[in-house]
Amino acid sequence: MTSEMDSCAASISATRDGSIQEECLSKMIFVGEGMLHRALREFVTHYHEERNHQGVGNRLLRPRAADLGGDGPVVRRERLGGMLSYYHRKRRAS
Repeated sequence: MTSEMDSCAASISATRDGSIQEECLSKMIFVGEGMLHRALREFVTHYHEERNHQGVGNRLLRPRAADLGGDGPVVRRERLGGMLSYYHRKRRAS
């Protein structure tokens, strides 16, 4: 369990332009360690896959293939009850 927390902490400590404390943890009340672990996993996934980064030309670090090249309507993906949001264009049905 400690190694999972250490790996999350290492990923999160790299965030300088917005901390997990400011964006997530200070807005939640945790009832158990499992809830904290889930929040950390959701935030790290959002940070690496769904959040634009100014240091790399405002692009995603690890974009999902399904989210690229969409030409349909803009849709919202929520994490942590809407606390974290990601918007992308959905692909039109062929």
